[in-house]
Amino acid sequence: MAMTMTQKILAKHAGVDSVDAGQLINAKLDIVLGNDITTPVAIGEFCKAGFTDVFDKDRIAIVLDHFVPNKDIKSAEQSKTCRQFACHHCISHFYDVGKMGIEHALLPEAGVVTAGDCIIGADSHTCTYGALGAFSTGVGSTDMAAGMATGMAWFKVPAAIKIDITGKLPENCSGKDVILTIIGKLGVDGALYKSMEFTGEGIKNLSMDDRLCICNMAIEAGAKNGIFPVDDVTIQYLEGRSQRPYMIFSADEDAVYDEVIHVNLSEIVPTVSCPHLPSNTKAAANLHHIKIDQVVIGSCTNGRLEDMEAAYNILKGRQIAQGVRCIIIPGTMNILRECVQRGWYTAFIDAGAVVSTPTCGPCLGGYMGILAAKERCIATTNRNFVGRMGHVDSEVYLASPHTAAASALAGYITEYKED
Repeated sequence: MAMTMTQKILAKHAGVDSVDAGQLINAKLDIVLGNDITTPVAIGEFCKAGFTDVFDKDRIAIVLDHFVPNKDIKSAEQSKTCRQFACHHCISHFYDVGKMGIEHALLPEAGVVTAGDCIIGADSHTCTYGALGAFSTGVGSTDMAAGMATGMAWFKVPAAIKIDITGKLPENCSGKDVILTIIGKLGVDGALYKSMEFTGEGIKNLSMDDRLCICNMAIEAGAKNGIFPVDDVTIQYLEGRSQRPYMIFSADEDAVYDEVIHVNLSEIVPTVSCPHLPSNTKAAANLHHIKIDQVVIGSCTNGRLEDMEAAYNILKGRQIAQGVRCIIIPGTMNILRECVQRGWYTAFIDAGAVVSTPTCGPCLGGYMGILAAKERCIATTNRNFVGRMGHVDSEVYLASPHTAAASALAGYITEYKED
């Protein structure tokens, strides 16, 4: 029977010939992921259930990224719990201060996740890895605990929405503008428990960093996962990087989709999600009246090298507007090193920005950029719910690195225009 790309991956990992949308399956897991917030809860459930061993020390990844370096005693205790568990079980993929990165930037970069994988993570943005042609989805800490012990997870096979992509992006736009545009069309629950499957001749014009960003925010439309087909861009990224052999799955030509959405990249404009939903999208050109107090460029959505390069090209030789705080957070230590070696780090500082070690920090209102009442921030993060980055009376606007950096210079929301 005809299946989507996601359904084929799930059928393979469930050990069956085919699956239907809505079917319950028990599937083998390639990677089980947790971070410094969710892993301690999973460890507690792991011990409470009487488990004593993990199913495979090489198939579990624990990344300390939300409050690392630790911001307070509670976060220090959480990290200590993770360290002790990782040491006791000899977890291969354990990332701490100095080696860590933001989990969804780090695992693809390190080759821990790869095409054809079935992945769960106790973090909602685990759907990022669909950019590599994997099925990956976020789960709760209890499911993470069961996954660590058994290497299996239950899934309801999702139906799918097909996103047909054509054209090529304008110079001042990126994958962030693409996914914000799509979420603006679908709404925050328009893809609820469905697979968002991206296809079409236009995907060849999207870089891997674009695709990782797009899949990262599939959850913001309610999707179970987002996924791209494996093409030359994917293979070039995986070769010499993937720690395991990868598998390539393709959707059948007659696969069934609940809906088909057409996106012409050439028609995309710099887009901003206004408070307090990712779906509340408007063209950046229409928001020049909105003054900002803070800019954040980073996160698991937009902390990759192309994002840093976009910020550098706009900020170099210029000055951030008076009264604006600009925080730049490379996604991994390798990306941070590249920023230093290429002279971008110095350019950021000269422009008046602060550059942080990799951390999720401000994205979830944790630290490194909390907002006070009535303050506004334009950020390359993925959520702008009430109180997401601090005080409940603050506001968060989501945008691409191009738009965020241009806004940092202007002091108000604006699109980037080349000189």
